[in-house]
Amino acid sequence: MFKRVIALVFFVSIFLSHEIYSQNLTLKNQTDSISYSIGLNYGLGLFNNLVGDSIPYNAQAMITGFSDGLIKQQGLISNDQAQQLIMILQEQIMQKREATANIEKQKNLQKSMQFHADMKNKPGVVTTASGLQYRIIKEGTGKIPTETSQVKVHYKGTLIDGRQFDSSYERNEPAVFPVNGVIKGWTEALKLMKEGSKWMLMIPPDLAYGDRGAGQLIGPNETLIFEVELLEVMDANQMQELKKAD
Repeated sequence: MFKRVIALVFFVSIFLSHEIYSQNLTLKNQTDSISYSIGLNYGLGLFNNLVGDSIPYNAQAMITGFSDGLIKQQGLISNDQAQQLIMILQEQIMQKREATANIEKQKNLQKSMQFHADMKNKPGVVTTASGLQYRIIKEGTGKIPTETSQVKVHYKGTLIDGRQFDSSYERNEPAVFPVNGVIKGWTEALKLMKEGSKWMLMIPPDLAYGDRGAGQLIGPNETLIFEVELLEVMDANQMQELKKAD
């Protein structure tokens, strides 16, 4: 993987020095165009990686090293020495990323703890023994799901700063899933809700995705806030009909 990164460093060096190189370049045939496209693609991608990891580099040294390997097949240092230096750099980058991730975890955890402490005293907010918090927006009168029930719901999910990460409303399609097939906070809440209810859920990290987060939008130790409408507790016949429709 890191060999590819080093190769990309060469290409980004060319990209950053485009005033020198592109003035003398003419794409005469498909081979030229493909070669240029590879370099441009690698360069643009690596530029973001270099900026993201704050990697210091000497563009001329990279170009010379690439040229020595490609044309001369030998360099100013041995291949073993080069590999050792690359491994050292790779380890430094991994340590830096881990340190950055740990800072984010602690920062988000503190925000989550403060949020739930503040919400605990808000009118209408119920805090369960697990730490789940909810507020009833509308109380339904229908069935209450069990652990093994299938439910149909509408929902919108946001972080505590208001950023939305998911919404069945925007898809114009309710979600159907088993009560025991979602995050712990959802499972606990659904088993308390009556069919027809609409609740606001405030789910702490340990009942959501913990310190691993989920995808690009939910970071580590994030509290998740959901508006949830329990539209229907579905029986076996309804599930069979739904499967046939699919």
